[in-house]
Amino acid sequence: MPQVPPQEAPNEAIVVDAAVGGRLRIQPVPRPDPQPNQARIAVRATSLNLGEVRNALTGAADGFRPGWDLAGVVTQAAADGSGLPQGERVVGFLRSGAWAREVVVSTHALAPLPDDVSFAQAATLPVAGLTALYALDICGDLLGRNILVDGASGGVGHLAVQLASFGGAHVVAAVRRPEREEIVREAGAHAVVIGEDLAEAGAHGPYDAILESVGGASLAQSLTMLAPEGVCVNYGNSSGQETTFNVSQMYATGGARLYGFILFHELMRWPAALGLARLVEFVRAGILDPPIEREAAWADFSQTAQALWNREIAGKAVIRIE
Repeated sequence: MPQVPPQEAPNEAIVVDAAVGGRLRIQPVPRPDPQPNQARIAVRATSLNLGEVRNALTGAADGFRPGWDLAGVVTQAAADGSGLPQGERVVGFLRSGAWAREVVVSTHALAPLPDDVSFAQAATLPVAGLTALYALDICGDLLGRNILVDGASGGVGHLAVQLASFGGAHVVAAVRRPEREEIVREAGAHAVVIGEDLAEAGAHGPYDAILESVGGASLAQSLTMLAPEGVCVNYGNSSGQETTFNVSQMYATGGARLYGFILFHELMRWPAALGLARLVEFVRAGILDPPIEREAAWADFSQTAQALWNREIAGKAVIRIE
């Protein structure tokens, strides 16, 4: 009799379901079929970002599969010969669906992961790391420049402080709670301002570049602190508030800019694979230390997402998938 091949383990994913507490549940899903330019990946770790958690817990329709960040192992190489071979450790990015045991990823969104960078470290890099890296690229040469990072203890902000300091900038970090001060100083901040009001940050300005993700009054204050030719890169609105600012004051500064940053748009110019490869090398070299504040098991996914949404986690939350 012919031997029956062993059955492959079933795939599972996090799926939005408004009928369950926390709106997220683990559900069996079909194993994904890759396109010729996609590799199949066994996910070993994923991380959670506030934006995707907000969407999953407040707006996404039933059946939606969230998730952007992943790190794992190639189980099937891309059929067109692009990308990495079977068995290779990788870090990657998806526009949705990364919260799963198995996924398929386009090869332009995958980078090799050396053995001395953990899956957990790598899983923090796709969204938070690429946002910090590409936002700072927009700011131009960092050497000797004065930079303000608002929300500096968050996933993006913490990495941005490290990268800007390494690039030779004078970094001022703004945090909301005093217990976060030491964390951002260790990341390389030269000065720290604390509280909801950014007025104190003005004493350290003007700024050649500002990274801003709070929106509302914080964004309005930031725009008053730009130096001539300075740029404020806004990549979020965690306050949920509209921003009213003095236009005449901004244009009278001379060449000041407000840049609206969304990673999905930036990836059309800078593929994820290129940025991820840079970030992985920074981690290997000790330049970047991903701010992992909580690691949790796959079964604890919903509770971890809720904790992030409740702002109980300031840095990165990572889910191990074993």
